[in-house]
Amino acid sequence: MSQTQRVGFLLVDNFTMISLASAIEPLRMANQLSGQPLYEWVMLTETGQPVRASDNIMVTPDHGIHDCGHIDMVLVCGGVGVANARSRSLRAWLQQLAHRRVKLGALCTGSYLLADAGVLTGYRCTLHWEYMAAFKEAFPQLDTSNALYCIDRDRLTSSGGTVPMDMMLHLIEKEHSSVLSTAICDMFLCERIREGQEEQRVPLRHLVGSAQPKLAEVVALMEANLEEPITLDELAHYVGLSRRQVERLFQRHVKCSPSRYYLNLRLKRARQLLRQTSYSIIEIATACGFVSTPHFSKCYRENFGVPPRDDRCGRSAPKAEEIAPVMPELELNIRLDSARGEPTFASITL
Repeated sequence: MSQTQRVGFLLVDNFTMISLASAIEPLRMANQLSGQPLYEWVMLTETGQPVRASDNIMVTPDHGIHDCGHIDMVLVCGGVGVANARSRSLRAWLQQLAHRRVKLGALCTGSYLLADAGVLTGYRCTLHWEYMAAFKEAFPQLDTSNALYCIDRDRLTSSGGTVPMDMMLHLIEKEHSSVLSTAICDMFLCERIREGQEEQRVPLRHLVGSAQPKLAEVVALMEANLEEPITLDELAHYVGLSRRQVERLFQRHVKCSPSRYYLNLRLKRARQLLRQTSYSIIEIATACGFVSTPHFSKCYRENFGVPPRDDRCGRSAPKAEEIAPVMPELELNIRLDSARGEPTFASITL
């Protein structure tokens, strides 16, 4: 009989319930299908007091962090406003676990607390894309990936939603067998286990990648240079096109100018930083490639209908545009290839 692995789920205020459930259910099913107690799990909070999930469900934990006994792995369950959960006590506890070589991981935005404790240094990590900009600004020294999940030695970090299920299925396959992980997939009507290196979102450069490689290259350059924007002439030079050719590509496939698309990327990142960090407006403007605060405020107001200062003061609940990807709304137009009768890429509409 395999030794039971005891997993602690550390819940912080406003944690994401779907991520927690997605991580626990594969463990439950592994026990059920194997007929063995392969995993045991406990709910933890820093003080042992109940916490409320982002869906307003109150959860009473089994233990506080200082009376949970032996534990083999701890997964930090984050969510909205995860930075508010930072504390000296939690930081010290996570550092002690790392020193004892306990496996550490995170779900959704929980990587922020691991990074704050300094236990992600030297490891590849990820977290939910919505918090990615703020995370990279706060911890620029870390190897942060846009992958669905990262398993790097004894660190396991995952983005949000249902992705923790993929990460835990991968772990079960590694620790037990692919037969067991496949059987769990069948029980959950899951077609496959997504690979960790798959990206969280589908950026424009991937949507057009095979059909328009030059457009994909330009967009990749834009996304990699938000703090110090590259001129359109430079972008064209780097991809071996003329300025006019680049403009035509954007007008044809994205229905806007390259400059407008680039500005949208920078403003969306600015809004993420504005709502997720305590950086000053001047610092945010600089981080997003604006030469002056007045110019930044003017562009921000024109794009979002409210100045940055008012947008920050008025944030009480996420709005639709906050959780939108850092790219314009896209619509894929698919047409049938007349010769083969197969769907082929036609265009992307802004």
